[in-house]
Amino acid sequence: MEIIALQEGNYIANSQKEFQLITENTTEKGLKMAIQPFVVITDNDVILLDFGLGFMNDGVPFIHEMLRKHNIEPEQITKVLVSHLHKDHIEGIGYFNEGSFICNFPNATIYIQEREIDFALEQINNLSYVFEILNELKKLPNVELMQYDKGTITDEIFYEVSAGHTQYHQVFWIKADDEIVFYGADDLPQKIYWSMHVAYKTDFDGKRAMESRKKWEQQAKEENWKVLFYHDMKTPVARFFEEKMKYVS
Repeated sequence: MEIIALQEGNYIANSQKEFQLITENTTEKGLKMAIQPFVVITDNDVILLDFGLGFMNDGVPFIHEMLRKHNIEPEQITKVLVSHLHKDHIEGIGYFNEGSFICNFPNATIYIQEREIDFALEQINNLSYVFEILNELKKLPNVELMQYDKGTITDEIFYEVSAGHTQYHQVFWIKADDEIVFYGADDLPQKIYWSMHVAYKTDFDGKRAMESRKKWEQQAKEENWKVLFYHDMKTPVARFFEEKMKYVS
């Protein structure tokens, strides 16, 4: 397997859930985080994990630019695995042009928990969501609406509803070439979450997310997982080896 972190950059998110790219001149206060979807390439698929932010450069989606920096054309993506529907994970799915929604990956099958869409649409005062996009998701012909708490997508791709950060947040394992890649999205967004056993009040169910992290940590040690951290500003990919977390470039 090949793993590629599509590093959109490091951002500050303010109280209005607005994301600003951090530069040497940045003085604003807020929560600092990386935004980095991942591509995992197996013999059978080119898999995108979450979409990133929906920025455009001269009419070109930023997620397309990030892919092309790694010599991947958007049309090569075969599957997109969506963890949850907060704007920093879903905005890059597409954009509006003269009132019509344009999907950035019309050739890929996009896997989303249907219950997560329904849950998100109920959060009418939550600034983490872009409701114009949420209203389009069930209309897209290439969206696969998932119904179950756990299962398989292919012989290589496994999922489970972890239900920590949001009510139907899901995580993924990709198993190929005698390797296991784990994507915990916002139930395991940064490497430091391994060492800080904390239940965060900002999560839908912080205690459940914390207990999941403890379980995953033990499994990662036993099975030598490669772990993907969507929001880590320094270490996008890491793995356990001899019970020590080590950086994987």
